[in-house]
Amino acid sequence: MIRLVDVNPDNWRVRLNVAKAQEKYVANKTVILARAYAYRNQRSRAFFIYDGEIPIGMGLYYDCPERASYDVSQMFIDERYQGHGYGKAAMQLLLDEMKQDGKYNKVMLCYIEENDIAQNMYKQLGFVEIGHDEDEIIMEMVLPNA
Repeated sequence: MIRLVDVNPDNWRVRLNVAKAQEKYVANKTVILARAYAYRNQRSRAFFIYDGEIPIGMGLYYDCPERASYDVSQMFIDERYQGHGYGKAAMQLLLDEMKQDGKYNKVMLCYIEENDIAQNMYKQLGFVEIGHDEDEIIMEMVLPNA
């Protein structure tokens, strides 16, 4: 069962890595934690993705009031657990939590242009492309029933 667990004093040392070929697409754990701290005034949430009791990935989002949106800054699945649908399941769980939170009715994210796997997953979930920022594609989704 996939679940999201906030980074906390008991789990922050969890070791997770993306494959070498994916390092250009996703920040590492240290950068994610630093970014969570930098955006702490925007309700940043750094979390681990667990399958049962096994940590399999990590993510970060925060409020983006200037766009009246949640901003999914990072999400990755450890290289050992990729290809099993965990990323899509975790993203759906995160979207459900955002919908429950109800502060915004929109979610934004970016991915690196060459990351076809991320692009396909986000499109399957209902995100649409709304622009570009250098080598990043900007996508958004209006949360249903928000």
